[in-house]
Amino acid sequence: MDRFIDRQTELSRFRDCYGSDEAGMVVIFGRRRLGKTELVRQSLTDRDDAVFYQATETTSQVQLDEFVDVASESFPSVDRIKGEWESLLGYLAEQDTVVVLDEFPYLIDADESLPSVIQRLWDQEIQDTAATLVLVGSSISMMEEATLLGNSPLYGRFTEKIDLRQLDFDAACEFFPDSYTPEEQMFAWGVFGGTPYYLDGVELDHDLGTVIQRSILSQQGFLHNEPEYVLRTELTEPNRYFAILKAIAAGNTTANEIAGTVGIDGKQISTYAQKLERLRLVEREVPITEDKTKSRRGRYRIVDPLFRFWFRFVYGNEDRYERLSDDAYETVIEPEMADFVSQEFERLCQDALPELYPAETFVDIGRWWYKEHEVDVVGLTDDGTMVAGECKFTSSPLDYGALASLEDHADEIRWAPNSGDVERKYVLFARSGFTQSVREAAAERDDLELVDLAEIIENV
Repeated sequence: MDRFIDRQTELSRFRDCYGSDEAGMVVIFGRRRLGKTELVRQSLTDRDDAVFYQATETTSQVQLDEFVDVASESFPSVDRIKGEWESLLGYLAEQDTVVVLDEFPYLIDADESLPSVIQRLWDQEIQDTAATLVLVGSSISMMEEATLLGNSPLYGRFTEKIDLRQLDFDAACEFFPDSYTPEEQMFAWGVFGGTPYYLDGVELDHDLGTVIQRSILSQQGFLHNEPEYVLRTELTEPNRYFAILKAIAAGNTTANEIAGTVGIDGKQISTYAQKLERLRLVEREVPITEDKTKSRRGRYRIVDPLFRFWFRFVYGNEDRYERLSDDAYETVIEPEMADFVSQEFERLCQDALPELYPAETFVDIGRWWYKEHEVDVVGLTDDGTMVAGECKFTSSPLDYGALASLEDHADEIRWAPNSGDVERKYVLFARSGFTQSVREAAAERDDLELVDLAEIIENV
């Protein structure tokens, strides 16, 4: 990665740990391509007492030999230490060293006893030093099994846990050319999201159609097989998961809809979906007024915009795009782009709500639906105020019908705050502005706000 952007909170957590007089064990995990390795490297800038070892898929003995080679650059005496993990890590801990084991799952693959070795070493030696041990991994399932779950050897011993996620919109925009309009920023975010590897790797200086054509649709494209690669590294039998993700991307969001599309029993969907949730690829939403653990009205969504784009447009259609060549984007995808990006637009509107209503303290923000009723943005506050919003990412101005529809749907929301009384406020979010009738209504009312795309982006 050529550019390092944001992540200041995580960097501060690392440096506080390094600067402490007490021992630290930092576990950092997250899906591939999020910049975990670069984040740790940045945290070690200006330190000459650190050992950064990036493991590879090889034998335990080769890994030990490589580790000694790396460690001896800063600590030459390590060559005289017995070539086993307990002795090597114990020696380095005595020097109050920062030791980074990147791609920790590869080490476990080669030596499944390693987590237990580190557990014993931590309990008996390391925690009495000022050393820091950093364990980094992209295999979320293996990192959880080794460090985070109740029956894992290192459970309860880490002092910092960093579950690295995508960059937020504001940080992602730093990768975009300065010439981008708010609309161009929204479209680019709606396709590439906040994954640093994607944003830094594509040539965003071209128009979006060209960028998508070259980087995703073309068989030689930088990201053409990216989702497939990521899934096959995490899943031993990925085909059924591929079918589930394709069904969700096509708009089948309930368990029954997915099951009907994929052709499996509906009761099995939750098992597959939970695995995808653990991989941070899918999340289950429920209406904002309901308990997620109890609600039976959950809907699934693909979290990463690139994965959602790939499963909606690319997976299974590669030959078609090859035939269409340079016309593929304009012919197949461009007519559907506004609809596709609208989902990320809604999420951005939700994120902007606290800044748009600074006097309110929101206890929850999300969506709400029941039968034929649906509200894109609902914010519930601690003083009994409910803010309901409608989002329109269309090329035409938002008209009065959208306001009337929002009020009708919002009236169906059953929410009982502690005070018992609900004060309703309304907000309309639009890509292309508002009709005269809507602007007149907003001028006459103190419970209605109109927010255009530029203002949304300014407030996230």
